[in-house]
Amino acid sequence: MTSSSTQLSALRGMGIYEPFHQISSWGDTFRGDGSLNVGSSTIVPVDTGINDKTEYVSQDSMEHSRSDQESNRPTDKIQRRLAQNREAARKSRLRKKAYVQQLESSRLKLVQLEQELDRARQQGIYISTTAVSGHLGLPGTLNSGITTFEMEYAHWLEEEHKYVSELRTALQAHITDIELRILVENGLNHYNNLFRMKADAAKADVFYLISGKWRTSVERFFQWIGGFRPSELLNVLMSQLEPLTDQQLVDVCNLRQSCQQAEDALSQGIDKLQQTLAQSIAEDIANAGSYRAQMAAAIGNLEALEGFVNQADHLRQQTLQHLSRILTTRQAARGLLALGEYFHRLRALSSLWAARPREPA
Repeated sequence: MTSSSTQLSALRGMGIYEPFHQISSWGDTFRGDGSLNVGSSTIVPVDTGINDKTEYVSQDSMEHSRSDQESNRPTDKIQRRLAQNREAARKSRLRKKAYVQQLESSRLKLVQLEQELDRARQQGIYISTTAVSGHLGLPGTLNSGITTFEMEYAHWLEEEHKYVSELRTALQAHITDIELRILVENGLNHYNNLFRMKADAAKADVFYLISGKWRTSVERFFQWIGGFRPSELLNVLMSQLEPLTDQQLVDVCNLRQSCQQAEDALSQGIDKLQQTLAQSIAEDIANAGSYRAQMAAAIGNLEALEGFVNQADHLRQQTLQHLSRILTTRQAARGLLALGEYFHRLRALSSLWAARPREPA
């Protein structure tokens, strides 16, 4: 074995030959004229040192940073919108909490006054219910269910005023149909809440509800079985929703006809109930012994009145729902705005009527 072979064997044994052999093979990549003869199989990745790594890392970081900024732009907008929604939800919870506290305070005050009234009655002392109701700011009633309804209805009117203002602003700002659809659904739910409140009030005192004492004088002038007549409101709204397509006109006419038929049926039912009630009270009026039986029968007949009020509200609710499906989103929004403005003007007219100057007698 020659000296060079001995050295190669020693290098192989130490694991150093292969790198050296690789370096020696690089010489083949040069042509005779000294230029590079690079092929895809001869490119070998080489560690260029710490400085080169730092340069590559810095450049990659800058590219990633720019990419993150571009990708975060819509994310930042979403985060701002979510933050605004959270703030609006927080304020809504605070308003609801304050309203619940107000209801609880009023309920406790009512319970206290009812207890005082019971003690006064036991002692044989007469207390005017008008005076007690005036202390509560109520129109002559001590029914806790009606008291709750009156406070809830006052809050409903405040929310109605805010909703109408928000809807008017949204229509003027020309927001998207998706955002407008949310406002329409909120408006329909707002009226659904009123129908729910009225159903609870009907259980407490259906005569109070149907008499319309919770409404202004001009509103009561248009009242039909505890609320508005759907067919008449359709006539009011149609002029605010033009232009309508031919199919929409047909659908609205069919809806109005269905409303009128249902209204006639309910009105006939109310008339029949009045006749039955009058006859049951008038029968054998000279016979004092049947008085209690007659009153019991009359009470049974009056219980049907609650069902009529609930059916009338159901008709009103279904009319609003069907109309919103016939109209486009923007038309439905305009319709709800016109409905809110209509009731607002009725209440304003009542205030003007009450404050009108009167000639001295």
